[in-house]
Amino acid sequence: MTLKQAYLVADIGTGNVRVAIADPAGTILGVASGNMQYHKDERYPESIFFDPDTLWEQIKSLAKTALTQAGMVTITAITATSQREGIVALDKNGASLIGMPNIDHRGREWENIIPDKHEVYMLTGRYPTSLFSALKLVGVRERRPGLWQQVSTFVSISDWAQYMFSGVQGYEHSQASETLLYDVAQGGWSQQLCEKYRLDASLLPPLVHSGSVLGKIQPDIAAELSISEAAVVVVGGSDTQLAIMSLEPSVEDIVIVSGTTTPIIKIADHYITDAQERTWTNRHTDNANFLLEANAGVTGLNYQRLKEIFYPNEPYELIETEVAAIRDTHCIGALGSLLAGEKSPLIRGGFIFNTPVSHQLSRAHFVWATLWDIACSISENYHVLREVTRHEQDYVWMCGGGVQSRLLRQFIANLLGKKVMIRANYRQASVSGGVVICNNALNIPNNAAETLEITRPEDDNICREWYHEWKSARKAFKSLARN
Repeated sequence: MTLKQAYLVADIGTGNVRVAIADPAGTILGVASGNMQYHKDERYPESIFFDPDTLWEQIKSLAKTALTQAGMVTITAITATSQREGIVALDKNGASLIGMPNIDHRGREWENIIPDKHEVYMLTGRYPTSLFSALKLVGVRERRPGLWQQVSTFVSISDWAQYMFSGVQGYEHSQASETLLYDVAQGGWSQQLCEKYRLDASLLPPLVHSGSVLGKIQPDIAAELSISEAAVVVVGGSDTQLAIMSLEPSVEDIVIVSGTTTPIIKIADHYITDAQERTWTNRHTDNANFLLEANAGVTGLNYQRLKEIFYPNEPYELIETEVAAIRDTHCIGALGSLLAGEKSPLIRGGFIFNTPVSHQLSRAHFVWATLWDIACSISENYHVLREVTRHEQDYVWMCGGGVQSRLLRQFIANLLGKKVMIRANYRQASVSGGVVICNNALNIPNNAAETLEITRPEDDNICREWYHEWKSARKAFKSLARN
């Protein structure tokens, strides 16, 4: 009996890790997920880390569960995608030493070791901060010398997962864009950048292209997961880029990826930078184009945490029904989203409502205010992209878990004055992008998922009033933070 062909996709996000089994058409046959497990590193004011060995055991356990759900299939390809900016350090024997996620800021104290940040921006397409990998390594070097002496190389989290499956090390180009050690325009590691951070270029593994075959699955892993030893490990890439690939957009399109964070991205066929250094420029996993990005920050994470407070056991459908019924602004929120035009982030936020507390104020108002904050933040960042580069299409694409809110899509359509388009695979966009990558590696044609829904903008004057209220609320919280 010939078993159905399928792929295994490991997706390691900021908040959770999941493993999915999907067929070449993109149908999800099995999926299992769990929370990422972090620990605080007391040696730094703002640092957390994860144990790679624990994460690897979790990935294998989730893979077994997803494979059981999928039933009788033959896994022909394996790939991985992950949060950007996160890395895993390895020793000379290839053993995993420490995992540093994107939200690890152990390098913050050394952000100013580079006097000419503009030069770094022009090479890397991003203003250098502790978010990026080079400064995580600097933080280890400066405060954990014993650990630093063991570090032989490092890889992104998705490249680490592929290494654990295949035993082959490599660094994919879209992930390398996040290191501050990679010349984005030229598409290669930069000796000049290594010297700026006093990091030896020998730390850098070979660069590998998304969609290429890294190697075959290691026999012991194949045996443990009951996968054929003929299965190949395919180079994936960062979760944002793979999510974009699931949409199969065109050059010049703008895509909004509504996940833990919300990147707003313009696909370009050439390298673009912003004279005011507000945007990022990344390599795309299609190995041809660039992505110009403004990022609204931890929007989705805010929404998830507030859902746990106000709607801990209720389904999203009930939330959407209650929130969509609101026709007033008893509550406005400013919750720490990022605006590309601001020099400093909003570090203190909250909700503003009239006092004494109205009897009409409900839990739905707080969630409404959260969605409006997300939409306004996306709009602000979109307009920064419009200042840097043109966008003449009358639509934007959206994908990611946050897109399930019809109200959020309508807010964004109204604020941008653009149609918001989603495809049927929007909720599993990174996994669907992993399927595209595996198909490319195996020379199997891809078929874009159907367009599920188009949300058209409404000429709603009340939205303009709400927008000005949001701007005032954000300004108030910014002033509070300064005091």
